[in-house]
Amino acid sequence: MKIGCPTEVKDNENRVGLTPNAAHAYVAAGHEVYIQKGAGMGSAIADDEYIAAGAAILPDAGAVWAASDMIVKVKEPMPEEYDRMREGQIVYTYFHFAADEALTRACMERKIIALAYETVKEDGGLPLLKPMSEVAGRMAALMGAFYLAKPYGGRGILPMGVPGVAPANVLVVGGGAVGTNAAKVAAGYGANVTILDVNVNRLERLAEIMPGNVDPVFSDEVNLKHFLQIADIVVGAVLIPGAVAPKIIRREHLKLMQPGSVLLDVAIDQGGCCETSHPTTHSDPTYVVDGVIHYCVANMPGAYARTATFALNNATIRYGLMLANKGAEKACRENPALKTGLNMYMGAITYKAVADAFNLMGDYKDADAVIA
Repeated sequence: MKIGCPTEVKDNENRVGLTPNAAHAYVAAGHEVYIQKGAGMGSAIADDEYIAAGAAILPDAGAVWAASDMIVKVKEPMPEEYDRMREGQIVYTYFHFAADEALTRACMERKIIALAYETVKEDGGLPLLKPMSEVAGRMAALMGAFYLAKPYGGRGILPMGVPGVAPANVLVVGGGAVGTNAAKVAAGYGANVTILDVNVNRLERLAEIMPGNVDPVFSDEVNLKHFLQIADIVVGAVLIPGAVAPKIIRREHLKLMQPGSVLLDVAIDQGGCCETSHPTTHSDPTYVVDGVIHYCVANMPGAYARTATFALNNATIRYGLMLANKGAEKACRENPALKTGLNMYMGAITYKAVADAFNLMGDYKDADAVIA
């Protein structure tokens, strides 16, 4: 199979779909790999490293898309890439369809085979989402601390405090991979941290593994309102795989919060878990609603691109090789985890939460039916 990796075009998206190691793995398995010239530069990867791995360098994105049976990316295709997709082409990347109707319809029209990293599910976990959730969660604690500084609009609170002055209060809504990592970093720099979650078993596990300055608390409306009132930093980390994120934090909740507090909505890729959230970019990352700073960057890990790129490829290469070696249909038939990543097939939506998001159940087909 011919595997292509174009340069990412989303604002300040410095990650790249393939590392030289991953390119070498595809070549060693008998496939051809095409890399757009300079695609790895944002992750400090030179073209020569890809050439040494056996890949060919092509001059532009158009050439890569045209030459490839399977495209390996990081972020969803952007509008300028829609016309480059073609019928039957496998696109293996993060899609987050349920938050973007235009992208959903464009991919249906182009009749691609969309394998979405974020919905691949194995052993109850999301192995291709987890590494970026870890990066984004850790980043959220750092960005919250940064924007809490007065010159950036924050309350002027040093998150770890000093002797005689209490540290910041950090509220994490959601105890999954994002929330756990945000809490670890916030606890590490000395903040008082509360994690809200509705899963009692998860709360018990968090109580076992977290340091003493982290309190796992059951999430309900009363507790949410209480902790929002005292929070200096709030991390929204609620996820329903492949579906629109539930709006846990509503507009009226902002009035409970302190002016200059910071809200980081890490669920923004799936529409955000705060009612007042909308996607922002690394170029223009924040805005203010009711005195609360909102940080809603939709590709947070792109800021730490080299770390994120290698972490992502460590997870994606195993499934990518299945697709390349067997083709999408056979690979999905033989691997139930990979089948859960099949969101779209030749014009049909094959992930129910995506069809539900836009009332497109007439275009929905069960994944088993299309790969039979």
